[in-house]
Amino acid sequence: MSENPHLTFVLGGARSGKSAFAEGLVTAEPGPWSYIATAQAFDDEMRARIAAHRERRDGDWRTIEAPQQLAEAALAAPAEQPMLVDCLTLWLSNRLLADADLHADREALLAALAERRAPTVLVSSEVGLSIVPENALARRFRDAAGALHQALARQAGRVYLVVAGYPLTVK
Repeated sequence: MSENPHLTFVLGGARSGKSAFAEGLVTAEPGPWSYIATAQAFDDEMRARIAAHRERRDGDWRTIEAPQQLAEAALAAPAEQPMLVDCLTLWLSNRLLADADLHADREALLAALAERRAPTVLVSSEVGLSIVPENALARRFRDAAGALHQALARQAGRVYLVVAGYPLTVK
């Protein structure tokens, strides 16, 4: 797939500030904005995290819940509205635990993103900087995340790595 100048990919570690940075990129564009949320609230701690993310967004955000069907949600989002997807690694975890075809999911997402002409910002956690996981499921996740991140970075016009709240331009 060719590079999409409207696509920005934001990577960072846990609690690095990547979501706030990505939200700032989107809100620099005229609203309203679409927010595709991939998290699922299975416990009180996750419900609190989701609530904190929601509190940062005002009424100009249209939230689309897509813990599984991300490509379809991206295609269904208003084509003229700037869009934020947060977070790809949560979506990938959801799909891995659903025993989905991760390669097909990745290709469907890439195809959906190639259709976007409005500013689109994707957030994901960088997991490739740590040690090799001890179990097969964690290694499969790390490998799938790495493949997804490389494909998205090739397609994105801009790529940032956020470290301690500071964005570093990768591409």
